[in-house]
Amino acid sequence: MKLAHLATAAALALLAATAAQAADPVMGDWTTVGGGAKVRIAPCVSDSAKACGTITWMKNPKDKAGGPLKDANNPDANLRNRPLVGLQMIRDFKPAGPGKWTGGKIYDPGGGKTYSSKISANANGSLKVEGCIGPICQAQTWTR
Repeated sequence: MKLAHLATAAALALLAATAAQAADPVMGDWTTVGGGAKVRIAPCVSDSAKACGTITWMKNPKDKAGGPLKDANNPDANLRNRPLVGLQMIRDFKPAGPGKWTGGKIYDPGGGKTYSSKISANANGSLKVEGCIGPICQAQTWTR
């Protein structure tokens, strides 16, 4: 009997944590600077306590030959043939308070580089996305 109560309590705690994360203002669909792409931020598939982001749409998703744009600038030659739409570009963010996530990585497919990153919801409903090299960060503002 006690084991059943423990399992129920654990399931309820997990459900509450997932619901709180889903209500976080960072979660959802975001348009990048210039409107060239949309990124969906959601719990990571590998660890639902963390946040990840996937490119879900691009204004110009095709290359000159009419095929899907690829991750051509990736430093790993084995990954250069993967399409950009569907690419996970944000990964492993940990919650740092309501609307704030830190400790993650952001991949820039345009340059093929990965940066330390943090993201936070702005009061006006936009999203501040920062890519950092050491203590120096550069920010972008994404919109819904």
